[in-house]
Amino acid sequence: MLVGAVIAAALTANEASAAQCGNSAGGFDAWKQSFAQEARSQGIGPAGIAALMSTNYNQATINADRGMKSFHLSLDAFLAKRGGSIIVSRGRKLKESNAALFASIEQRYGVPPGPLIAIWGMETGFGGVMGNQNALSAVATLAYDCRRPEFFTDQLYAGLKLVDRGTFSAGTRGSMHGEVGQTQFMPKTVLEYGVGNLDTASGALTSTANYLKAHGWVAGAGYQPGEPNFAAIQAWNAATVYQQAIALIGKKIDGGDR
Repeated sequence: MLVGAVIAAALTANEASAAQCGNSAGGFDAWKQSFAQEARSQGIGPAGIAALMSTNYNQATINADRGMKSFHLSLDAFLAKRGGSIIVSRGRKLKESNAALFASIEQRYGVPPGPLIAIWGMETGFGGVMGNQNALSAVATLAYDCRRPEFFTDQLYAGLKLVDRGTFSAGTRGSMHGEVGQTQFMPKTVLEYGVGNLDTASGALTSTANYLKAHGWVAGAGYQPGEPNFAAIQAWNAATVYQQAIALIGKKIDGGDR
């Protein structure tokens, strides 16, 4: 009974000290103070803590998080909205002009150009639109927000670790949910699978291939729905219509059925 009481008291203390989520800007600064204490206990260093304390509540991120409607479209409507035919056309040209890079990536990771180019085009228009939000503020806002705090708490820890390592800074720019680089890696994905500079085509595409291989990509196997490598595309993005679009665009770029 005594042991049980001690455990219960410890749990209560942990709950009391945990940073509390919120649904408005009002409690964000207090949340940062509380989260900073947790972050220090998790080994985040002075640079990461300073970057955390410099973040601001980003209402634009909240609005974007609540407004993701295109993933509910049909495949045809989704492709039309996201410029699928343009991605295919430009993607074929980029496949040719970057043939040596794609050959090197496929030799090392087993991933052909098609799905990589499809992701590259879908995510940022081949590096044209990588976002101009403060990445850490976006992630911190969503870690504080009550909708998905667990997922974004992990992302925030990863972002702060990247600051401590010098990969990120307090001013790193990204998209509305904190995605960075030409294929839009979340901080935890950067930490685990990033290879080189994700703001460059070479670094982003190599990192994306590394991610897909780590999620089961088999060299030479198909990647259409029902084929072995489609599961790796599913790991990249949870939206069914996005997965189907990547597979279809990739197939058209590769010019075959693999």
